[in-house]
Amino acid sequence: MLDKLKKFETFLPKIKELEQKMIETGRINDLELLHKYSKEHSKLKEKFEKYQTYKGILKAFKHAEDMLKDKEMKKLAEEELEELKPIKKTLENDLYLMLVPKHPYAENNTIIEIRAGTGGDEAALFCGELFRMYSRYAENKGWKIEIMDSNPTEIGGFKEVTFEVVGDEVYHYLRFESGTHRVQRVPATESGGRLHTSAVTVAVLPEAEDVDIDVKQEDLRIDTFCASGKGGQSVNTTKSAVRITHLPTGMVASCQDERSQLKNKNRAMKVLKSRLLEKEIEKQHEEMASERKLQVGSGDRSEKIRTYNFPQDRITDHRISYTRHNLPAFLQGDMDNVIEALLMTDFNESIKNI
Repeated sequence: MLDKLKKFETFLPKIKELEQKMIETGRINDLELLHKYSKEHSKLKEKFEKYQTYKGILKAFKHAEDMLKDKEMKKLAEEELEELKPIKKTLENDLYLMLVPKHPYAENNTIIEIRAGTGGDEAALFCGELFRMYSRYAENKGWKIEIMDSNPTEIGGFKEVTFEVVGDEVYHYLRFESGTHRVQRVPATESGGRLHTSAVTVAVLPEAEDVDIDVKQEDLRIDTFCASGKGGQSVNTTKSAVRITHLPTGMVASCQDERSQLKNKNRAMKVLKSRLLEKEIEKQHEEMASERKLQVGSGDRSEKIRTYNFPQDRITDHRISYTRHNLPAFLQGDMDNVIEALLMTDFNESIKNI
């Protein structure tokens, strides 16, 4: 472990490099880029200074151990060692946790897209339940939720719903929710009482900032159309709904929930940029996969990550073979133990590669 802690020595050149970038960025008055460099500099400097403190404690510890050889100083040395031991242990634990850097977008707000997959109406109903689950979890964490686009069904639930989650370290906690969520239960509409299996896909996108993704105006096609309600009836005689197509990738984002065309355009652009950023992250995952096994999961939407089994009152996360019961509480946002288990598994696997 002590050898691994020497990694902090490499932080000093990076700190100096960021300080130079901050000076240069300040000259051109790019506040967003300056803020990004400043945040990165502050985090690295905090870690480096803690490591320097730890090195000072090691020297004091070694000095006290040497004093033990002197009979006259032995008692004083023992007292000093007793004081230093908990400080040394705390610093080691802190530094150990700092060894694995958080995901580069861990602190970003997040856009979540939930889509009903196989299972028809039952999948749409479960899509709505997952939306409420994430909404309640966000409420427990003190985050804010805002629906960006939705396609509700006649019987309740959604064919798809896109919403933004705003708060501290949202992406850090929710990034492993991407994938296929499978539900097994007897639908209320099933007269024969047969068990059905349905699926819903979840995509968790870190909200892209302008410094993360540069989208050229000439690469976009922007279409406007009238928003529609359930069944396709026109609910808006003005063309307030917006669809944006990114021509180089063919990626499309649309929004119709707001009455204002400008608001819908801004929301659709926010979703589009986040999808483009997700594509970049997937590319990084593929590059990493050729070198080592990825952590908990790649975030691939086709990957079956979790099963919600109602008859057995059981939730199983297949990536880490983790099972818990009390499914109703989980769907009410009591997700902490599963999310913490995912984060700890990812951390433990990451530390092996340092």
